[in-house]
Amino acid sequence: MIADSEFISSKEIPGPTKEEIRCLLLCKSEVSSNDIVVDIGCGTGGITTEFAKIAKKVIAIDKNPKAIELTLKNLQKHGVEKKVDLIENDGISALKSIKNIDIAIIGGSDGDLNDILQIISSKLNPNGRILVTSILIDTKLQAINKLKELGYEPKIIEVNISRGKVLERGVMMIALNPIAIIYSNK
Repeated sequence: MIADSEFISSKEIPGPTKEEIRCLLLCKSEVSSNDIVVDIGCGTGGITTEFAKIAKKVIAIDKNPKAIELTLKNLQKHGVEKKVDLIENDGISALKSIKNIDIAIIGGSDGDLNDILQIISSKLNPNGRILVTSILIDTKLQAINKLKELGYEPKIIEVNISRGKVLERGVMMIALNPIAIIYSNK
């Protein structure tokens, strides 16, 4: 795993997704060297970069040109830029040009989660996997309900991570923002 501090970041773009969350996404997705992965809402490219180290190909999507630029810098820094196609567009428009998906990771949907999940479901290869990360309760419920409507059996885990900060008198645990991972196989 790449340490969070090894990513180029910006106050303007969220991310990178914390190391522990990236680790869980890799585990729950069961990514292999044969997989085509789509990362919707790639932000700084933390997830894209980690998956590019393993997958056959990653397609990273973000409508923010600064996010695409930052993702490219992180891909180059970690030597995986040749395994990634970057698309500067909204998720719905970008997904229309993609034919095959083995793993879809949705970190940002700009309010279009239902439509994005509908499109992904129609393009997901047999044994494909969908993962949605969410900090909002509303998004968690929306993802679960839409996946159920599409015939999936979604699972959810809520992750609360605290990291220790060593002080003179002891160790203080500092909590990070809780995040849920909603995931399902086709």
